[in-house]
Amino acid sequence: MTMILLIILMLPLAGFLVLGGGFRSIPKRVGAVIGTNTILGAFLLSIALFYFHQHLSPSMHQPKGSFVFSLFEWIQAGNLRIPFEFIVDPLTLLMLLVVTGVGYLIHLYSVGYMNDDPGFNRFFAYMNLFVFFMLLLVTAGSFPIMFIGWEGVGLCSYLLIGFWFRNQEYNNAAKKAFIMNRIGDLGFLVGMFLIYTTFGSLSFLPVFAKAGAMPAGTPVLTAITLLLFVGAVGKSAQIPLYTWLPDAMAGPTPVSALIHAATMVTAGVYMVARSGALYALAPFTLTVIAVTGIATALFAAVIALFQNDIKKILAYSTISQLGYMFAALGAGAFTGAVFHLTTHAFFKALLFLGAGSVIHAMGGEQDIRRMGGLRKKMPITAFTFLAGTLALAGLPPLSGFFSKDEILLALFGRSPLMWGFAAAGALLSALYMFRMLFLAFFGRFRGTDEQDHHLHESPGVMTFPLVILALAAVAGGLLNLPGWTGTEGKLAGFLDPVFSVFTSSSVTHHLSPSTEWILMGVTLAAIVAMIAIAWRRYGRGEEEPATEVTPGALRRLAEEKFRIDELYDRVVIRLLLWLSRFLHDTIDRRGIDRAVNGAGAAVVRAGNTFRFIQTGNVGFYMFIMILGILAILVTNILL
Repeated sequence: MTMILLIILMLPLAGFLVLGGGFRSIPKRVGAVIGTNTILGAFLLSIALFYFHQHLSPSMHQPKGSFVFSLFEWIQAGNLRIPFEFIVDPLTLLMLLVVTGVGYLIHLYSVGYMNDDPGFNRFFAYMNLFVFFMLLLVTAGSFPIMFIGWEGVGLCSYLLIGFWFRNQEYNNAAKKAFIMNRIGDLGFLVGMFLIYTTFGSLSFLPVFAKAGAMPAGTPVLTAITLLLFVGAVGKSAQIPLYTWLPDAMAGPTPVSALIHAATMVTAGVYMVARSGALYALAPFTLTVIAVTGIATALFAAVIALFQNDIKKILAYSTISQLGYMFAALGAGAFTGAVFHLTTHAFFKALLFLGAGSVIHAMGGEQDIRRMGGLRKKMPITAFTFLAGTLALAGLPPLSGFFSKDEILLALFGRSPLMWGFAAAGALLSALYMFRMLFLAFFGRFRGTDEQDHHLHESPGVMTFPLVILALAAVAGGLLNLPGWTGTEGKLAGFLDPVFSVFTSSSVTHHLSPSTEWILMGVTLAAIVAMIAIAWRRYGRGEEEPATEVTPGALRRLAEEKFRIDELYDRVVIRLLLWLSRFLHDTIDRRGIDRAVNGAGAAVVRAGNTFRFIQTGNVGFYMFIMILGILAILVTNILL
């Protein structure tokens, strides 16, 4: 197992080293083979690792189905000991399969999408490096090793968002993502310091074991979990650190699919789930997480409803769906959060790649108001995009229905009010997704004649991943069918060794079968009604005025994303700039500079004064000596 895991990690790293070192000289065809097959190899080995883990003898397992091994001693100073260690358990295996499986399909798609780009090999080098850091993050056996992967995916995000670096706006978007993530990362870092101070270790299993002996609600546990959650808020784009994600759509579309839909932005969800033993003992933090997640889900859904850029709509949809994952974590439904993380990786990667197929055919056009009727000339893209839309909207029997329904039921068990707000967000999800689908693929084509002439279905290397992801989006719900289907949830049973210890406490809530059926029926009927409204308004592929539903001022505010970026500019950025100027002018220039320069000037003036003593006249020197002797005598007499 150890060797298999190391090879899984080393394959994408080797791909980065080869492509990064020779990206100018390696032929594009060879670069494509290296860039894609390293991820394919990692995926196949992840399947092998899954098999061996399931069939290992019990003696090789650590408690709770976790196999931990240390590669070498990384840091040792006094009592501080940090080994470079990894953990293999059901949660690790699931994330390995998701990252490498979805990652391979996106890499394969990129061969066609980036074919004409002069930075082809450089792109695959960055993508391979990202997969390496993501794999390191999900296999880490301690918080410091996780933090290496955490920072690594942030670096790769910066490189890939600003991949087309000749455009200054794209560079600004990359810097914005990098800086806003650093805000959250500071919370993660301080949280690690507090973990070591409290438990004397940073390895997962010892920390979780020691935390289990502490009573729930202990202030230090609340502080630790809140600090770690700050890191998750930044990485997973939750309120208030979400504004970087829509701007991150500046990168190539495969980047959006891999980093900002299926993997990196879910790192915060994974980190909270991995640290569930701590969060289960911090009920106040769970409430904060649930409220933050629901608020983000509803807020982002409202904004998505009034956007016209196809990638921006999907970006706000990602923020909203991440909110549902955090809401599930806050309700104690850790399996439900991971389940939705998995299904979301399928259908959101599919939707982003489908959007990329449309953009590719439209010559770079991203405004859905200038599309229309694309299903006639792009049938595969249209059909697979429909599958992703149905899954995200939560219609049965697609994957999104089962994972989202599990979250809503968990929230109702926690608070009917929370369920109400989350259900409202789910209805808006169906409305904005079908609005986008109808405007892009139905009705008449509204682009230019030149675009109409060049419209065509994407090549097979791009449509094949779409078909595979569409099948996963349709059938992914089979991973964890609910009890009312008469079957036992396979994913729940698979993850039971990881979550059963702490989810058996009061953080879980059980509903009667009749309540589940009523809630599910109400939600499903409302979603169907939203789809009918979307069809009535946008089914002809032409957007109608929305003043009948939303007041004009509110609509304009939503179209402007509630001017949150402008608010941050006025309240945060301008305040910091004013403070910087004040400190520069008052403290630095008038205080420190004057003190330093004044000391120098005083020395110069003193030197200019005392230099007149050096006259070169011997008689004057003798006179000064006599005065000195007299001064010494007088001083001795007086004292």
